[in-house]
Amino acid sequence: MEPYCKGGGINVFIKGEPLDLKAEQKSSISEDEIDLRELAIAVWEGKWVILPISIAFLVVSILYAFSVQDEYRSTALLVPASASSSTSLSKLAGQFGGLASLAGVSLGGGGSGDKSTIAIELIKTRGFLEVFIKNNGLEVEVFAVNGWDKLNNKLLIDSSVYDEGTSSWKKKPGTEKAAPSSWKLFSAIENRISVNQDKKTGLILLSVEHYSPVVAKRWVDLLVLSINRHIQMRDREEALNSIEYLKTQIGKTRVAEMQAIFYQLIEEQTKTLMLAESSREYVFKTLSPAMVAEIKAKPKRAQIVVLGGMFGGMFSVMCVLIRYFVKGRLSRESSAI
Repeated sequence: MEPYCKGGGINVFIKGEPLDLKAEQKSSISEDEIDLRELAIAVWEGKWVILPISIAFLVVSILYAFSVQDEYRSTALLVPASASSSTSLSKLAGQFGGLASLAGVSLGGGGSGDKSTIAIELIKTRGFLEVFIKNNGLEVEVFAVNGWDKLNNKLLIDSSVYDEGTSSWKKKPGTEKAAPSSWKLFSAIENRISVNQDKKTGLILLSVEHYSPVVAKRWVDLLVLSINRHIQMRDREEALNSIEYLKTQIGKTRVAEMQAIFYQLIEEQTKTLMLAESSREYVFKTLSPAMVAEIKAKPKRAQIVVLGGMFGGMFSVMCVLIRYFVKGRLSRESSAI
């Protein structure tokens, strides 16, 4: 083999015959390039693989779409309740906030806005929802229902979970208790409740999804009532504790100015107490109440079928192309040998 330079190029002679390196490089590159026409031919030839796989995926998606029970969504439009004493309380917090904090008293200068934010986050917590389920006796509706009889307006109970005849839970093998645990109840209900607040308007949408539109509407009403009552009782207890504490501090001091401040703090805490005991819509006021839905929210059966068919088609084409490339590589390797 003798190389020599000619015209800036390099030619290689093997046994007296020139070897064109450029031609060899072009041929190797052309072998590695993907020919779209060949791919199209490969896909067409694999149509008898693509077609049955796509049909199978389509049939499975149809069966799944029609096996899923309808669920309905009920939504209430809420607005944070404006406490009547929030203005005076915030002014007092500005004047005596430091003294009140030293005395261990919270004036709650944040107003109803802070209460609504706390309430929104509280609705999503396990502690609140566990108490909510227990106080309203919703265990069966949360955990044992798997459908709804629209004609008779009756919940369909999973007989393997709950026995309607004896009104008792069925114990599963490997479990200590027949009744669902608090964690299972929370897991079953948390995804059915959504709370969203518009940052611009401050309006709040509280929604519940359930197999029965009647149950969904009732849950929304119960949630609004329960969260209002929960924050109301909490503020009432705090106000009572603050009043008791301030009265004790009045008895301990002989400074008239300090006593006057403590009396003013007691007055404001008494206003908070009166508001907590008299207002039913303490945190949220209902602008638009929840209604019984007439149209299902999900499942979107047409979308499920279309996506299932598309996925089946893409999966089958991918299988054909993988087989095409594997065969091509094996043939090249065998020819090289």
